[in-house]
Amino acid sequence: MIIKKNKFQLLLAVSLAFGLITSGCSASNQTANSNKKEKIDYPTKQVEYVVPFAAGGGTDLVARAVAQFLSKEWGKPVTVVNKPGAGGIIGSQAVLQQGSNDGYTALANGPTSTTLLTAGMTNPPVKLKDHLFVSQFAEDSMAFTVKADARWKDFKEFCEWVKKNPEKLTWTSVGPSGLSVFTVAEWLHAIGVDYDKTRMVVTTGAADAMPKIAGGHAVLGVHSVNEVSSMVEAGKVKILATLSSKRSPYYPDVPTVEEQGVTGLTTQWWTGVSLPVGTPKEVVKKWEEATAKMVKDPTFIEKLKNLKLEASYKNTADFNNSVKEEGKSFSNLAKEYGLQK
Repeated sequence: MIIKKNKFQLLLAVSLAFGLITSGCSASNQTANSNKKEKIDYPTKQVEYVVPFAAGGGTDLVARAVAQFLSKEWGKPVTVVNKPGAGGIIGSQAVLQQGSNDGYTALANGPTSTTLLTAGMTNPPVKLKDHLFVSQFAEDSMAFTVKADARWKDFKEFCEWVKKNPEKLTWTSVGPSGLSVFTVAEWLHAIGVDYDKTRMVVTTGAADAMPKIAGGHAVLGVHSVNEVSSMVEAGKVKILATLSSKRSPYYPDVPTVEEQGVTGLTTQWWTGVSLPVGTPKEVVKKWEEATAKMVKDPTFIEKLKNLKLEASYKNTADFNNSVKEEGKSFSNLAKEYGLQK
């Protein structure tokens, strides 16, 4: 009986050991399979790059250069799809709220559809938290522009005139949540002028605003260098100052606002890419690394120069931080000047 009992115990021990070994192998196989699942082959098909504005604007033109580079880089088509409407809301909703988060639909973003939208509305339909900000790759300075034969020789002289005649200052904007509004509000605050004493002239954009400036129907146009350049080169308007830390490489003879005594202005035009929240990390990384390579590509840089834009890369962490800070600044301005709807 003792011998049989010992044999039984031995068989039981062997059985248990075998079970542990096989379960361990199974667990290892499951881990290996799990690791395999985490690796994503991307992209394997066409990627849609949605521009939430009409074709022909700065965001759209940069998006087309981005799509061309990425199509070549990834060996899969990246196509630009324009979904304009409601100041960027329709296109943003289509990508961030209604689309899938597999990385095959991305959003070309900018201040109008992000920080300005959330600052200008008390309950915006698309919030900053709906964006997974991946990378920024281009920027542009804001330009303070008046008609070519205007009386002011520089921005400093213009500011002194505005201080004395705020009620005579008319300026163009696409509406209360345009980048021009926030730039003007920040500038007037810096020089001590009551924003409410000035008057906005509503336009459909820079293409509509610049002729109004040239014709004397409004005194000031504050738009990006890219947007005013054609009228400047035609001799219809002139730039009094650019808003940036250094002079525009396209107008090196024009001093910055800070050089002319006005400090603390922060607004700037930029564009980058957003993906829906929940997009796989490997897909986000693919976009981040590809766009980092893109801003060093001579062909892409040349295309930006033709648009009078500058390459400016921010990775995911830096891009999120800058958008967050800009959002706070614009929200404070909106509350102070009653710009929220």
